[in-house]
Amino acid sequence: MTEKFPVINSTLSPNELGKLIQQKYGLSGKTECSIFRLAMNHLYIVSDGENRYVFRVYTNNWRTKSEIQEELRLLLHLKDTDRQVAFPIADQSNQYIQEIEAPEGTRFGVLFSYAKGTKTAKFSSQTSFLIGQALAKVHQSTENFELKRMSYNTQNLLDNSVFRIKKFFNKNISEIEFLEKLSAFLTLKIQNIDKPEMRYGSVHLDVWFDNLHIDDEKEITFFDFDFCGNGYLCFDISYFLFQLLATNLNEAEYQEKAESFLKGYETVTVISAEEKRFLPYACLAIMTYYISVQCDRFDYWTNIFLNGDHLKRMVGNLKRWISYNKIEIE
Repeated sequence: MTEKFPVINSTLSPNELGKLIQQKYGLSGKTECSIFRLAMNHLYIVSDGENRYVFRVYTNNWRTKSEIQEELRLLLHLKDTDRQVAFPIADQSNQYIQEIEAPEGTRFGVLFSYAKGTKTAKFSSQTSFLIGQALAKVHQSTENFELKRMSYNTQNLLDNSVFRIKKFFNKNISEIEFLEKLSAFLTLKIQNIDKPEMRYGSVHLDVWFDNLHIDDEKEITFFDFDFCGNGYLCFDISYFLFQLLATNLNEAEYQEKAESFLKGYETVTVISAEEKRFLPYACLAIMTYYISVQCDRFDYWTNIFLNGDHLKRMVGNLKRWISYNKIEIE
């Protein structure tokens, strides 16, 4: 008998996964499962009559079981405090994490509630206001809520990230020189923060239109907390503003939506003067980190776009933000 060839990233059969989910969660015979997206993690849409769910299968060697447990602990905490998030669902044995033996090794799977509404990058200033309100309410629940996961600091956002980007591209191109200079600049900014004036706790770190649903222009539901960890809460605010600028080429429209978002946020809780001072810089550190994540996961994701031109585009977005905010990198 010929041995099976080793693999690093398989795609689980949606039909077989549907049967497993039906059995584990006690769903009806109407249960259907289909692939939604194969990206950093694999997402499946599960339907049982009128009920819909999302089943996330984490890629191999991406998150440990304890890291996933901490993500779910945060989501259940947010659900308990009536925050609008897609939350994990326990199976009939009261287990939240399924262990699936795939060809490459153990994969973890979690069933989540389906977020009401739809995903869109083209939303109004009023919706931007509501997103700000919803995020502030989440932050009220996550402030001082500590996770046994990564704490986002200069070491893992900047130093380690630039090192891994350099290693991946294996040549000292101008974009990497820029990221090295930016990293040194941002490190000083973070080191000089007035910490008592900065709220700290659990952060989502990936708040943008792709990870929230808008229901009838009234209700916002956040999902995909895969990158949650510990950090300054204004990381989430800054990252949302960065993505808002990236998806709004008309800067007047961006400014209107950004101001509306911040107003909405501050109807719930105040953003300190120190946090506001740091907002232009925080997202630059996060984006440097995300470039390195793309490099790290190249073999597990269809990153055909991850080349020198892609890095130029990513750095171009950083430079546009820097220019808009009149940041002078010393």
